[in-house]
Amino acid sequence: MSSTTTQWHIEGRFFESCNCEILCPCMLSAGQALPTEIHCDVIMAIEIKAGSYGKVDISGLNAVQALVTPGAMAKGNGTMAVYVDKRANPEQHSALEAIFTGQAGGPPSLMNGIIATWLPTVTTGIDFSSDGKVWKLSIPGISEVTVEGITGADGKVVWLENVVHPFTSYLAAGRGVSSHYSDHSLVFENSGRNGHYAPINWTVS
Repeated sequence: MSSTTTQWHIEGRFFESCNCEILCPCMLSAGQALPTEIHCDVIMAIEIKAGSYGKVDISGLNAVQALVTPGAMAKGNGTMAVYVDKRANPEQHSALEAIFTGQAGGPPSLMNGIIATWLPTVTTGIDFSSDGKVWKLSIPGISEVTVEGITGADGKVVWLENVVHPFTSYLAAGRGVSSHYSDHSLVFENSGRNGHYAPINWTVS
């Protein structure tokens, strides 16, 4: 997919749930290491607190990416599904689709070298919620995910710095308390497996 030069900005939060044991080898190998289960199944949920795409306000909307790869993520041949908040009007929908299919540059476009197959974008209800430690996603009939931060010294959540991730270099370590996905003939179950979350602040000019 080709890139555009539209200026955009997103400030918000994201979390993810994958099928690796804790800790995912991708975080420590720039995606070169094999996932602990050989293949990768991951769902990434994005909450946009404030954002714009050109003159289009996208604040308050949500988006989700579901990705599978047959081996090490950096080796590619992945399949990606994108979900856009049904509350978006047509202009907002086009903006979110451009951003989260990697057409608009910025962090989501770093996935482009990994993806061989883009599945049709789905417009749906996306419920994203968090109290700062427990993160929840609900896409009715498609995915239900709960990720909880892993605590370390003094009962504080463990954070990872300087990791190689397309969205951020600063991530909390987490566990998928429950994690289910089924759509586009793809089905995976990541309960009890690896998770992460972090604030995001992206600008493309």
